[in-house]
Amino acid sequence: MTGASSAEIAARLDRLPSSRTLWTIVLLISLGCVFEFYDLFFTAYVAPGMIDSGLFTAESLGPFAALKIIRVAGFGTFVFSTFAGLWLGVVVFGQAADHFGRKTVFTWSLVWYCGCTAILAFQQTGLWLNIWRLAAGVGFGVQLVTVDTYIAELMPRALRGRAFSINQFISFCIVPVVALLAWLIVPLRPLGLDGWRWIVLFGSVGALAVWGLRSGIPESPRWLAANNRGHEANAIVSGIEIRVAAEHAGVLPPLQPIVLEHSGPAALADIFTRKYRGRTLMLSIFNAAQVIGFYGFNSWIPTLLIARGISVTHGLEYAFIIALSQPVGPLLGSFFADKIERKLQIIGGLSGMALMMAAFAMATAPAALILIGIAFTLAANVMSYAYHGYQAELFPTRIRSRAVGFVYSWSRLAAAFSGLVIGSLLVTGGVTAVAVFIGGAMIVGIAVIGIFGPSTDGLALEQLND
Repeated sequence: MTGASSAEIAARLDRLPSSRTLWTIVLLISLGCVFEFYDLFFTAYVAPGMIDSGLFTAESLGPFAALKIIRVAGFGTFVFSTFAGLWLGVVVFGQAADHFGRKTVFTWSLVWYCGCTAILAFQQTGLWLNIWRLAAGVGFGVQLVTVDTYIAELMPRALRGRAFSINQFISFCIVPVVALLAWLIVPLRPLGLDGWRWIVLFGSVGALAVWGLRSGIPESPRWLAANNRGHEANAIVSGIEIRVAAEHAGVLPPLQPIVLEHSGPAALADIFTRKYRGRTLMLSIFNAAQVIGFYGFNSWIPTLLIARGISVTHGLEYAFIIALSQPVGPLLGSFFADKIERKLQIIGGLSGMALMMAAFAMATAPAALILIGIAFTLAANVMSYAYHGYQAELFPTRIRSRAVGFVYSWSRLAAAFSGLVIGSLLVTGGVTAVAVFIGGAMIVGIAVIGIFGPSTDGLALEQLND
């Protein structure tokens, strides 16, 4: 399809008003993300049960325990494996959605990580537990990248910010559920099976059930048009236009001026051309920094509470209370996501995370720890939905998936190694050392986004990438 036809498809999508049709698509994509978030976040809540099962002793970890940092990190090896798998997924397969389509990759990545996670639940040694966690991470690493690309391309420019906030609100609703299940089940052995194993299995079964809803999600018309499948793109957009028009008395807003986006063969090297290399470098550094705070807290919250003198049972209880706030940040963000410049939302979120982590290191009273944890979570999740939309906006359709995969991969790599670092810091310097580590990373993220990040609000994807 010609560049002009691709631009026409984009213009037709961008003129669409808010409607039940569009938000239904966001809902279905988000339901697919729900159990991906379940998988990511159960890491923190099953930690006490896995540790009590003796899975992170030197004997259980096998030959890798010969490395001192692995012996010291213990559960940090599971965190490392999670994010090493995510890194492999986005680096090796992040470009798959540019080749095979957003919907195809979105669907089969779910099947992959469901199967791997189900096998993980029955492992008896830390070594094999970590191997299967790495394999599962590959699957949801691919899906995380594809979701960002998908939503950015399907939603009109005036709704992109809100679409990402609603997507993450729905996705984060599962976190209190996994926290509650862990609080109730991890200390037990239903039917003779460790409680943490049941938590892992629930996620796999639920994710497969959600897979059946995928039929209601269309392929990205922008991707189809960019890959010479203009007739299919036109059919999808026409169907959406008919349904949206029916909700608005049969009338749609007029087309805005069409902006051409360069089309043609794409390669990973394109993200290092003059137009995009600055964005690539900026987002790579930002991703490596932000994830140290986001998962440095979320993957360790019960363990951090226990390190503050809270018992295992109360640590899981307090972690559940904090987890109740997980969906609130994106929900609040839906009211200002498209009204405040996205880079400012990111900077505000990072600043709040740094301040709350410092306060967490000094607090001792349970009530204070809970309130600080809630405030940290709100700030982190505003930052999260804002940057997921932001990085997808900064690259063109032909390379969006591989570009997002590349810059996002640095967060996975940093999260993998920060899991080992935080595990070691907890042993050697306690929560204070962890807070200093996280605070420093947040300052780096604020600096690179504040100085080098372009403004994106209200602009068409094609305007940002012409």
